[in-house]
Amino acid sequence: MLGKIKLGLKKAFVPPDEKSAYAPPEGVQRPKVFFEVASGDTHFGRITMELFSDVTPKTCDNFLELCSGNVEHCYKGSLFHRVVPDFMIQGGDVIAGNGTGNWSIYGGAFADENFRFRHKVAGLLSMANSGPGTNGCQFFITTAPADFLDNKHVVFGRVLEGMPVVHQIENVPTRENDRPSTRVVITACGVL
Repeated sequence: MLGKIKLGLKKAFVPPDEKSAYAPPEGVQRPKVFFEVASGDTHFGRITMELFSDVTPKTCDNFLELCSGNVEHCYKGSLFHRVVPDFMIQGGDVIAGNGTGNWSIYGGAFADENFRFRHKVAGLLSMANSGPGTNGCQFFITTAPADFLDNKHVVFGRVLEGMPVVHQIENVPTRENDRPSTRVVITACGVL
């Protein structure tokens, strides 16, 4: 998984507009998914994400199915188990809930699809892994530029709406190993 890194970088969220380097080519409709997030009785809100299915179809299919609830495992009820301010929030371990589990719709870990997109801005959705070819269910959302992850982690989507929710998760107090001191749960998810 991602190494222990604390950064003091300026947050650089790029709004989802047609001029963005991450915008779809003309005429391409990309799938959109959402997470509803809460901690205890506090509802943080919704994160809406666009998946780069035209660039990383296999990675996006896996994530989409985990959002849909149509497969054996689902992101609903899973945790954001790692939070590093000014870097990223990580979640999606649908097996163990602590960053040690891995599962995919392909029956195991799958290869890095490509590294076309770079970790240049906050709000990017990228695969968490433990080395080349170990992608599965875990993902992270950047909260700052993280170019040191380029060519190591596949960027496969971006946040369209809900960066305040991402930053709320980012600011949850943590304990050892960057674990949130309170459970931060994906209470609902789906395909839009």
